[in-house]
Amino acid sequence: MAIEIFSTSAMARMRAAGKAAAATLAWVGARLAPGVSTAQIDEWVREDTLRRGGRPSQLGYQGFPAAVCTSRNRVVCHGIPRRDEVLQPGDIVNVDVTTMLDGFHGDTSATFLIGEVSEEARRLVEVARRCRDVGVAQVRENARLGDIGAAIEEVARQEGCSVVRDFGGHGIGRAMHAPPHVPHTGRRGSGIRLKAGMALTIEPMINLGGPEVQMLADGWTVVTADGSLSAQFEHTVLVTREGCEILTA
Repeated sequence: MAIEIFSTSAMARMRAAGKAAAATLAWVGARLAPGVSTAQIDEWVREDTLRRGGRPSQLGYQGFPAAVCTSRNRVVCHGIPRRDEVLQPGDIVNVDVTTMLDGFHGDTSATFLIGEVSEEARRLVEVARRCRDVGVAQVRENARLGDIGAAIEEVARQEGCSVVRDFGGHGIGRAMHAPPHVPHTGRRGSGIRLKAGMALTIEPMINLGGPEVQMLADGWTVVTADGSLSAQFEHTVLVTREGCEILTA
């Protein structure tokens, strides 16, 4: 499957999908507090996505049973919302929202602090945010795909954190997941050249401990192998000649 270069009209529809996903993430994030269950987060995402005229892209994707991924503490990604999982003071939780609107997808996530958290948790979350932002800053026409991962890995290593290698970003547009795969580790000057009109997600998963992960028995939930905390931030970006446009700001 070729990497799509989007037309002007398709870009406009992608902007609308990205804006809707970002708005839902912000609306839900403002309501997070101790005592909220991850199942409540799922209900909020369904409600707000529908209110904005979209549908949750994740719901039913390859059998995924929820409208959002809620990844708490040692969960790296793809956490399934549950009634019996309740946010506690000191938790960190990533909420990953993808909205399909008018045939296009916008994908974004953020890690939220619940109540008073430890200094190491707060530092990890800030490092994860910086890693996403430095990855986004590499995106421009003629940059190499490896430039993104190299920049992310440099920041994580400087802060004594690790980057998950088993999962990465991806192309996005008419499908939630499309080529190319976007590694969050790499070597500068390697990989394909980016072209204006491509759309990608930049979504590094940063661990306080080692980069190794394990899949739980549900076939979805991915956790750190050593039990350490993990945090993630994500944007959908459109490659431009001058740099990139963040569609989920």
